[in-house]
Amino acid sequence: MKIGVLGTGNMADALATQWARAGHAVFVGGRNEQNARRLATRIGGGAGHGNLQAAAGFGEVVLAALPYGAGADVVREHRSALEGKVLLDCANPLGAGFRLLTEGGPSAACRLAAAAPGVRVVKAFNLCHEDVWRMTPPVFDGRPLTVPICGDDGAALSLTRELVRDMGCEPVAGGGLDHAGLLEATAALFIRLWVAEQADVRAIVPPQAYATGTRAGTA
Repeated sequence: MKIGVLGTGNMADALATQWARAGHAVFVGGRNEQNARRLATRIGGGAGHGNLQAAAGFGEVVLAALPYGAGADVVREHRSALEGKVLLDCANPLGAGFRLLTEGGPSAACRLAAAAPGVRVVKAFNLCHEDVWRMTPPVFDGRPLTVPICGDDGAALSLTRELVRDMGCEPVAGGGLDHAGLLEATAALFIRLWVAEQADVRAIVPPQAYATGTRAGTA
């Protein structure tokens, strides 16, 4: 699969490195092409580099590893190169005090979709720190990490599931793109609990056997 990467930060580094190791062709694009070259060199596997337009044009799947405030503008600027492609959004629109910057408005993912209506946006990979995505594979207590994905296009979701599995993780349907805001809100809550409270968020919910009440599990 050909994967374009918009951005040269930590998430771009972690995710693209794993996909290059899985045998995908990766091309990194950035506003600063020198930063894109450095990241492509770190990724290895023959990863290419250039500007954002080149990365948008390269991939059948394009990762938007961009800050929330810049994402929609970048996608709007390069919407012709992105037309018809799968755009993966991994951003978390968080501000000071772990505040959700969307403030009840459209999610970060929906804003990308609105900026380029011909692009097939999928929300994924936003619930974990970049170092988790660098694990090979992310397995905890003997169980692979499960990655929720939200989107409306069946073919786009299929490609995303493939990329999730290539990282050693298991995909799970999170609903349509209208559910992307739930993933972003979940990230805001989890990050606050992890960072501010030093809490283990796995302790928030009971095992699946109890999801519909104690009669479903062992009373």
